[in-house]
Order: sequence, then C-alpha cells, then structure tokens
Amino acid sequence: MAALRRALHRAAPWRAARGPGTADKNVPYGQTLRDDAGGHGAGPTRPLPPAAAVVVVGGGSLGCHTAYHLAKMGVSDVVLLERHRLTAGTTWHTAGLLWQLRPSDVEVELLAHTRRVVSQELPEETGLHAGWVQNGGLFIASSKQRLDEYKRLMSLGKVYGVESYVLSPSETKDLYPLMNVDDLYGTLYVPKDGTMDPAGTCSTLARAATARGATIIENCPVTGIQVKVDDMGVKRVSAVETPHGTIQTPCVVNCAGVWAPTLGRMVGVHVPLVAMHHAYVVTERIEGIQNMPNVRDHDASVYLRLQGDALSVGGYESNPIFWEEVSEKFAFGLFDLDWDVFMQHIEGAVNRVPVLEKTGIKSTVCGPESFTADHKPLMGEAPEVRGFFLGCGFNSAGKKGSEEIILFASFWELAHWIIHGRPEKDMYGYDIRRFPHSLTDNNRWLRERSHESYAKNYSVVFPYDEPLAGRNMRKDPLHEELLQQGCVFQERHGWERPGWFNPKGAAPVLDYDYYGAYKRQRHSNYTYNELLGAEYTFDFPSHHHVIKNECLTCRNALALFDMSYFGKFYLVGPEATKAANWLFTADVCKAPGSTVYTCMLNRRGGVESDLTVSRISPGNPASPLAPAFQGDGYYLAVGGAVAQHNWSHISTVLQDLKLQCSLLDCSEELGMLSLQGPLSRTVLQDVLDTDLSNEAFPFSTHKLAKVAGCTVRAMRLSFVGEMGWELHVPRADCVRVYQAVMKAGARHGIANAGYRAIDSLSIEKGYRHWHADLRPDDTPLEAGLAFTCKLKSDIPFLGREAVEAQKAAGLTRRLVCFTTDEKVPMFGLEAVWRDGQVVGHIRRADFGFAINKTIAYGYIRDPAGGAVSLDFVKSGSYELERMGVTYPARAHTKSPFDPDNKRVRGIY
Repeated sequence: MAALRRALHRAAPWRAARGPGTADKNVPYGQTLRDDAGGHGAGPTRPLPPAAAVVVVGGGSLGCHTAYHLAKMGVSDVVLLERHRLTAGTTWHTAGLLWQLRPSDVEVELLAHTRRVVSQELPEETGLHAGWVQNGGLFIASSKQRLDEYKRLMSLGKVYGVESYVLSPSETKDLYPLMNVDDLYGTLYVPKDGTMDPAGTCSTLARAATARGATIIENCPVTGIQVKVDDMGVKRVSAVETPHGTIQTPCVVNCAGVWAPTLGRMVGVHVPLVAMHHAYVVTERIEGIQNMPNVRDHDASVYLRLQGDALSVGGYESNPIFWEEVSEKFAFGLFDLDWDVFMQHIEGAVNRVPVLEKTGIKSTVCGPESFTADHKPLMGEAPEVRGFFLGCGFNSAGKKGSEEIILFASFWELAHWIIHGRPEKDMYGYDIRRFPHSLTDNNRWLRERSHESYAKNYSVVFPYDEPLAGRNMRKDPLHEELLQQGCVFQERHGWERPGWFNPKGAAPVLDYDYYGAYKRQRHSNYTYNELLGAEYTFDFPSHHHVIKNECLTCRNALALFDMSYFGKFYLVGPEATKAANWLFTADVCKAPGSTVYTCMLNRRGGVESDLTVSRISPGNPASPLAPAFQGDGYYLAVGGAVAQHNWSHISTVLQDLKLQCSLLDCSEELGMLSLQGPLSRTVLQDVLDTDLSNEAFPFSTHKLAKVAGCTVRAMRLSFVGEMGWELHVPRADCVRVYQAVMKAGARHGIANAGYRAIDSLSIEKGYRHWHADLRPDDTPLEAGLAFTCKLKSDIPFLGREAVEAQKAAGLTRRLVCFTTDEKVPMFGLEAVWRDGQVVGHIRRADFGFAINKTIAYGYIRDPAGGAVSLDFVKSGSYELERMGVTYPARAHTKSPFDPDNKRVRGIY
C-alpha cells in the first residue's frame, strides 16, 4: 500500500500548487456556474427592490430550492441574495448522489419526492435537463449486522414502493464484475438510485424561480439584518442591509451554508454547525466501469460514484479537518487535499474495486461543508427571533446521506413552514427547536458531537446506541447517587437520564476521546462504551434480562424512576386560562388540584405534543413548587427531549395571540421521581404525610405534601400502567427524598428502573410516545386519543376545525397495536401486511414482559383508499415483515395489558 501511496502522489501534479485553499482544482462536471462568473465585485446583478415578502440569503442548492418552492407556492416577491455567484460556496463541487433508502420513514418520503422532482417535474416545467442519471445503487455488507440493517431498509422500502433486492456475493459479482466480493456477506441493490449535477440543477431552479416571479441578485452580500421589538417584547425581523441598499422584509431565510453562523450572529441567533474539509477524488478512465451502479461500502467508510467512464471516491474519516477560520471571501475555491487524512478512503476503495490500484487520479476535490451535532439539517424558525428561518446544515445531505443530493421535499416543507407557520410532514428531526439554547451556544458540545456524527456517519444505526461525545452537559440532582448504583445513562438533548441499571456496578461516561483522532489517547477499559458495544445487534440485546427484571419488579412490586430530565413549565397570568383553553385539546380549566393528560395541536390537527397540565394555586411565599402570580396558573410537565419544542410552540402561540400571561421554565429547579407498582401506596404512605387512599387521593389529582421534612408536589399519575405517584421535588431536596423512599421500600423489594423499562412498560399498556407513535403529522383521532379532545364542549382550541372535519369525513389511517406470538425483536420500520398487501409500517416496537410478547404500533391504510374503521382493523389477517421475513401478527383495538385500566386505579 506504501507503493500505491507513492504512485498516487506521482500521479497528482496538482500537489505542487500548494496555497491557502485557492489552488485551481477541477470538479467532474462539464460546466460550473463559475465558468461564466465574469468579474466579481462589479455590483449587484439586479437593482434591489425596496421590500420583499421573503429574503433568502445564500445562492447554493439550499437557497435556490427555497426560492423556487416559495415562488411555486405563490410567493412572487421572493428575493434571493448571493454574495458572489450562484453555487460559489459548496454546491459547485458536490458529488450529487441519491440513495432512496434510509432508516427514517420521513426521509424515505422526502427522497421519493426529490427523485420525482429531479427526474420528471423540473425538466417538464423548465424544458431543461436537471442532470439526473439513473444507474442504481449498491450497498455493501461485510458483516451480518450490516446486512441486517440493509434488510430493515428493504422492508421499509416496500411500504413506499422502493424497489430493492438483497444479493449474494456471486450475484453482486455478476452485477459489478470489477468488484472484489471475497469479503462480502451480501449487498442491497436499489436499481432506481442515481446521480445528478448539483450546479446544473441550481441553474435550472433559479430559472424556474425567476419565471415564477422571484428575483435573484448576485454580487450582493448581506451586511446586517434589522430586528425590531414589538409591543409584546418579541424580536422580529424587519429588514436586510447590503452595501447596495436595504430591503424591508418580515422574513429572512438563512441558507448560507458554512457561513450560516455569521448570518445568525447578525440577529443574535446561535446556528449550531461547524465547517469541515470534505473531499473526494476523481479517477482516470476505467475500462468496464461504464453503467455500473454507485457503491456505498459503509464498513470501509467509502463511496464510489460513477462518473461516466471513471469513479469519484470519497467517504467519512475519523479525523476530519475543521475549518477553524471561515473566510468570508472564499468562493469557487478548494483546499489542498491532505493525503494522510484521505488515504484511508483510497485503501477501502482499492479493496472493493482492485483495478483502482493501477488507475491514476485525474483531480482532487476538497471543499468546505457544514456539519451539525446530530448530522441532521437545521430548519424552521429560530426561537430567538420571529421571521428568521434556517435552511442550512445539510451535512453532505444527512445521516447515511446522499453526498449532497439536497432533499427537494425538505424545501417544499420549509416553504410551507414559512407561509403557513408549520410544515406538512413531521420535520421535528430537522427543526432547530430540537436543541435547547444551553447546547446551541456551547462550543465544546457542538464540536464534539459534530465530530462524532461525522466519524460515525457510515456506522450501523443500532436501536440502543448512544453518543460518547458532548456528554454530562446537563445532570439532574440524582445523577451521582444513581451512577454509584450502576445506572447506565442515556443522553437526550444534553440531559443524562437513566437508561437501565447495570448489576455489575458503575459505568461512568468519560470525557470524549475523539476515537483516538488528533493524537488523543483512546480510553481503555471503558465500561460504558463496552456496555454499548454489547448491545450492537438487531437481535434481543445482551441486557434484555436486566430490562425484564426492572419491568417485572414494577409490575409485581414497585420501581422508582428518576424522570427529573422532564421539562417543567408554569403558564401563569390574567389570561392563562384563555391561553390554556386554546393551547390544550382537553378541558384543563378545572379546580386547583386537578391534573389532565392532553395534547397540543397545530392548525392541521397534527399533534405537536402530549403532556400533563395541572391547575395550581399561587404560592405564598413563592417557591419552585408554587410561583407567585396574579390570575390563573397551570403546571406543565413534558418529556425532556422535546422540552425546547414545547416551549417554542407555546411561546409562539402566546405571541401571536398577544395574551397577557407568562411561561416560566423551572426544569432545572425541580426533580421528578415516579414510584410505580402495586406496592407504591404501601411504601409512600410510610413517608408521605397525606392520605393516599382512592377517596382522598384519586387518579389525576395532585397536592403539596411532605416527605422526610421536604415539601413536594405529589401527583397520582402513571406512565407505565400501574398505580403510582410522581413526586416533584425542589432540586436541593431530591437526594434526601430519594433516599427516604428507597429506605421505606427496601423491605418491599423496591428497585431502580430506567427509561428502557419505561419504553417496554408503556408500550405494553398502550401509552403513546411523542415523536414515535405520535407526531405532528398524526391527529388525535388517528392515534386513538380522541378522549383528549373537548369536542363535546363549545370551547375552541387550536386544530379543532381540522379534527372535526376529519371526524366527519372518517379516518383513512389509524394507529393499531400488534402482537406476535413468536418472540422476535422488533424496533420500528417493519412493514405491515394485511391480507397480502402492504398497508403501513411499524413506528414503535418493544418486548412486553408481562404478556411475554413482542408489541408493535403502526399506522395502517386501506390500499383501496377507503375508510379505516375498527371493523376494517378487526377483519384483516396480518403479518409483520422484519428484515425480509414475515411473522403472523394479531391486531388489537385495545391495549393487550389491563385493557380496563384497573391497575392505575389501584384495583389488583
């Protein structure tokens, strides 16, 4: 291989032209928009209008897509500003691959839309070729685990009509004769994958947008964004400043790519992305490579893109180079390729296609790309400033991404977002509001997580994997106490929350070691990492029996769950009840002491959140458990992973309605302990100074009480389907209260339990998890949550009209519970078959230990387009397809565990 390195260096005369990222390199397209760029700096290519409905900043793929879709949706006064020329940043040199299958149903839908637009709709609309070439895609599996992952994708693809085939090594050799298949376990072949020319597509999009009334202005950098504060104290975009004039506008879309953080700073918005060098090389001509499919060898972290009669070779290395000082003057530029970094991709490519060892390299392409902490884009309205939208951070197009095939449908959704306030599909995974402010402005977290996401971009996506980077950012008050008891923590948007408890002792999360990159010493004997690695499987995980013990202890005795990472908000003020009536689907305007499970919807009736809302009285004196306020007050408890999303949704509604009330965040000030199980009343009665009988403390009520001399807010609720209470405790008292409960429960067999147990227990009872079986593109009626909607009252609420219209028209999809008698692990994405036809896929699945069955929830449709009634559900014969194998399944219209809800009411 050393000889190959020398040969490659000799074959690259361009290495002599070393400079500060400005040496002229060639990209593998016949023409780029720099070829007719003319003189830069001569002033804007068009006069600036005095005002615009939307100003898009950035003229790459992202900006051109956004302008095009806005114009197509009828926003004619869209202005796109590009500081240099279109595609000058990163788009001009990107590789342009499209792979249709990903481990996400939303992304599969987005990619299907993208492929349709690129291959059909855009050429038909403009008469111009978008550069689409359908040569197929081939996913390489060098292990059983990798092939299992591909089989999961194949099953999901059947739901969406994506043609794919699992091939044996010999069949792969027949398809791709130049490939070495000696070390293969198998491959996944997707015939209708392909490639496109990103720069050419941008040109086509720009012309189509202009034809629909958009204005595209090049050579016009943005120097400032004006923000005004309205009479409610809300910051709103008002104008965009350039050296050539100011454009009045209420809306700016940040599509500036690696320069997006700079644009964000103009309005005080932290844009959490980093810039890195990302490279590929283009080979000389290879005899016999013509018409071969594109290849992704994930285990070698390399891709091979067909380039006529040559190949482009690139990948994701463990030691990427950060672009530390992003230059504002960088345009149509490339960096010199660092062969010490890139050589691992050459070695992987030569192993897969041996003829490459004797093939010269025609050109290198090493340019800047932007990457985010979770390798997902940043989209939507920034919570800090109304009217400032993001459309950036596409990470070479995302996890297991498309090497810069931008998802057209993402920008259709972004345009819908801008015009109507929310997207049509579930875009939470891309929404900037998924990150709390405490993380977006934390450089250590951003750098570590962006590195790990880049380095693991081609890793197998296992169900129970956790990041090693950016950990221990937010710890609840019980963290050290639980760590010493063997807690194996999960990370959810900065919070460390209990996952499960290791009987063998503590497993602390250590500082990030960058996987040994950058001359850092890798951790040895790293217990936490070893525990994660033991669960890298698509079978039942190695700690399945530990989760079983936690679950059955809860079902048969009692378990204590630390849920302190939950978001905890107060909605208070003179118009708090008016706000609550509009925000929440259920009637929460009850007497103080009541607690109600409810949803929050968008205008289309989609579920933006499910949460509990408790009516409270003002504190005197004020405390974290009871703030002082005038008017009415409500205490909101929401899942910690989606707390920022909930906060932003509520804040936006309050701002739009200009209501006189406040939203207060006490998430860090309060802990939350949940004691659940048949013996919970017995144990709590020993430590709580209040009567816990059904008559004195019924289900869905709360009151202030004392435990071990500490005041707590006790709520009789359950996330697992058992009798139980939550204790909401001031931070300083959490350890004391925890120890008192554990001491009282010791003789009754109390045990710690984590969120892995909650996942199993809750699905067994049929409780929903937001963003799993309940999302913004699902309605309460479809999800079986009609009981949360106050439709029998005349109280209006956000989304009511859409829910009523759907109820009148009948449901065309419905969430259904399935169980299988065969004990087979399922994790979601499995195809649902009804009477021999695919009718949907599984959103969420787990094993139910009390009923001893696999449980899965998925939405189903009638292939004939008819209504999905309960009779339709009951009348079918079902199978669930897991990795290409189908298993008989039974459909349930009620929870298979305690369908009459006796246990939560204390009836055992």
